[in-house]
Amino acid sequence: MGFRNCLVLVLALALMTGFAAGPAAAGKKGGTINIALEKELETLDWYFNTAREGIVLSQHAYDFLIYRDPVTFEHKPLLATSWKWLSDTVLELELRQGVVFHNGAKFSADDVVYILNYAANPDNKVKYWTYVNWIKEVKKMGDYKVQIVTHKPFPPAIEFLSCAMPIYPKDYYAQVGSKGFGVKPIGTGPYKVAEVEPGKKIVLEAFDQYFAGSPKGKPAIKRIVWRTIAEVNTKAAELMTGGLDWCWLIPADQAAKLAQAPNIKVVEGETMRVGFLFMDAANISKDAFPDNPFTKLKVRQAMNYAIDAPTIAKTLAGGQSKPIDSICYPTQFGCTGDVAKYPYDPAKAKQLLAEAGYPDGFEVDFYVYRDRSYSEAIVGYLAKAGVKAKLIQLQYSAMREKFQGGKVQLAFWTWGSNSINDISAIIDYWFMHTSDDVARDPKVLELLTAAGGEMNVEKRKALYKEALQIIASQAYTVPLFTWVSNYCFSSELDFTPHSDETPRFFSAKWK
Repeated sequence: MGFRNCLVLVLALALMTGFAAGPAAAGKKGGTINIALEKELETLDWYFNTAREGIVLSQHAYDFLIYRDPVTFEHKPLLATSWKWLSDTVLELELRQGVVFHNGAKFSADDVVYILNYAANPDNKVKYWTYVNWIKEVKKMGDYKVQIVTHKPFPPAIEFLSCAMPIYPKDYYAQVGSKGFGVKPIGTGPYKVAEVEPGKKIVLEAFDQYFAGSPKGKPAIKRIVWRTIAEVNTKAAELMTGGLDWCWLIPADQAAKLAQAPNIKVVEGETMRVGFLFMDAANISKDAFPDNPFTKLKVRQAMNYAIDAPTIAKTLAGGQSKPIDSICYPTQFGCTGDVAKYPYDPAKAKQLLAEAGYPDGFEVDFYVYRDRSYSEAIVGYLAKAGVKAKLIQLQYSAMREKFQGGKVQLAFWTWGSNSINDISAIIDYWFMHTSDDVARDPKVLELLTAAGGEMNVEKRKALYKEALQIIASQAYTVPLFTWVSNYCFSSELDFTPHSDETPRFFSAKWK
């Protein structure tokens, strides 16, 4: 019996019995929440992982200098109480006094100076290098005052400080290093990490000494049991039987069935995550593959015409998912849809392939790491145009290693920009000749470099627009659609999701 049929059967039994509607929730108020996230964290050190789960952890166990309101996008004081630009390249921040880390150490300017300088040092090879490489130096100006000196003007500095740079305790991190911190982290956040069982479970406990006045507030739920569960059927079944109180990334059809249960609430929310195909236009994979069709513009254009992204968004992603024309989320500063467009046209795709020298199409390994149903639909569309894509699904880290190692010609990526509402959080990562850039366009690099230092808002927008127009006209990627997260949780839980795709359990409570 397939899982969908099993789910229908379990749901039917649940509807008949109410599956312990009263007693199951009775002891939860103010107590524990059991959650499931999809991927195992390689490390709990935010600076050395790229998984969305790391962002979720960072908001709970750590604090940033600045807090961005998830509803208004307003920047508010967090570990920094105020900030001001002294010049185009010097940002001064006053720090909050009276804050302590989970190990009892007092927070001060020393911690900020240490960890930000550490992250900005290229020798330390943090994963999000493009998110920190704008920092030239961080200086201590007093026990509770620092100055961040940038290499050049960096307009989105405040946004990045609110999302991309958690603060760690200097002495502890210097003692244990990233490896030790990755299994036993210490922060100032509303929750402390009490237990880590790699690959299986993380237990977070409310931090009693969390500082008053934080925009995060003190958590009402005292304990979070976070389990790593990749299998959709397991998550759904445990949610229905009470083993879980919250999960996400449930496919739309299964989420619709779960929504019929009396004890489960389902919220479909569009997120800042976008999906796209990236093709090896720069021939990075030449040592692994003697023939690379993606070096030809007409082949890349054919790939764009071959896929019906609006239909996938509507029928598979569901909810509020929308097709995109540029490799960015529409609300991000600098994002524009005023670029070359490739409406679904399989006949045009076949024609372009023939003109490029592939009248019978070609075969290619197609690497993916999540949401297999989307990838299978893409394979079907490509087949109609003559491209025989062999689907290869790997864990994220394994796929990324192969991609960066020049062993992949075609990959399906998603990117949530670390919830940073600025286009530089995505376009710089993929197109500034990084290890993930398989386009390597010198003009795009020139434009992005200029945009990254342009303080004039309109000029900066114009630079990003030109870069996006080149990326689209050269068909370096196949932009697909925005992601929808199906949040499925106990109806006894007061939980509100936000478009930045970062669940905030410190704001949740039991009814």
